[in-house]
Amino acid sequence: MQPRLDYWKAAPTLMKAVRALNAAVDESGLDKGLMHLVKLRASQINGCSYCVYMHSREARADGESEERVYLVSAWRESPLFSDAERAALAWTEKVTRLSEGPVDDAAYAEVMRHFSEQDVVNLTVLIGMINVWNRLCVPFHAIHPVAAASVAA
Repeated sequence: MQPRLDYWKAAPTLMKAVRALNAAVDESGLDKGLMHLVKLRASQINGCSYCVYMHSREARADGESEERVYLVSAWRESPLFSDAERAALAWTEKVTRLSEGPVDDAAYAEVMRHFSEQDVVNLTVLIGMINVWNRLCVPFHAIHPVAAASVAA
């Protein structure tokens, strides 16, 4: 697979705005570890190898265990995630998969049980943000660094 388009070069003004929103989300006050899990799960759902690669590495660099990184895709079956993380991951799946149906009241109630209104808004914008990155990387074939090195060789 070869990259299709350099979206940074093609639309620098818009990408600057995307980067600014991303920075605001990163500074929103959400737990950094939770943010990694959410970014990783949404990227798995969307099949974004670039973002799965990046966010799994970032999570590990920030102290997340390999076991939890490996098990994000099977979080429901693993006891390694807290109730709040489970609520956030369920919310991530519902918000990422909007085309599969509405975000139900049970998911909303559960995320509100663990987070403040502001945190739920921050979490939802985080989910939207990673979905924006996935929607840039997947159709334009962004290549994660290890793959890029092998493609170039």
